[in-house]
Amino acid sequence: MIVAKNVASNGFEGVYHALFSAYGPQHWWPADTPFEVMIGAILTQNTAWSNVEKAINNLKSQRLLSPEKIVTAELSAVSEAIRPSGYFNQKAVRLQGFCAWYLAQGSYDSLAMLPVTKLRTMLLSVKGVGPETADDMLLYAFDHPVFVVDAYTRRIFTRLGLLQGGESYEAVRSLFESALPKNTVMMNEYHALIVLHAKLHCKKKPRCDECCIQHCCKVVNSAIA
Repeated sequence: MIVAKNVASNGFEGVYHALFSAYGPQHWWPADTPFEVMIGAILTQNTAWSNVEKAINNLKSQRLLSPEKIVTAELSAVSEAIRPSGYFNQKAVRLQGFCAWYLAQGSYDSLAMLPVTKLRTMLLSVKGVGPETADDMLLYAFDHPVFVVDAYTRRIFTRLGLLQGGESYEAVRSLFESALPKNTVMMNEYHALIVLHAKLHCKKKPRCDECCIQHCCKVVNSAIA
């Protein structure tokens, strides 16, 4: 099978091409502005994207979706607006803290001028912004070609045998970034395709019958053996 050969010979890049061939472009991240991407990256922690959409729509309808509005609003108002995202009291504090930091740095235009390594370090210094959230922002808000690692990435690539499963976030990110072209569009699509594939087929209990990369999956092959 051509897909299987591509995955076997090209590893991480081969998986990308197989997923892209199967699903096509995903046009992720759904947002009107880079700032909205950053807010979504914080809100999506520990919840489904459908809940984030509800929270962002609430912020928009209440005219709170700007760094200035979030910083100056009553904390209770921000909490209530983002209630659908879960952990809303904690996330409200984090949103206000992030927005205060964001404004202090000169907002988007100033941050966009920074080298990616420095910007990543600065983002990680903000309370509530971990590696995955920072990389979401770098990729989808600032258009830097970084790879975002999530639980779906670990699940799929451990089953494929390309990860062992116990690697650190930074180790997995480095593996992907060293194996892939420095291409923002590819990194953008790859993360979205991984999420889609995990939701459709590579679930906690996998549905392997129509999986486009099943012939290279050690889980499937070990079951057949």
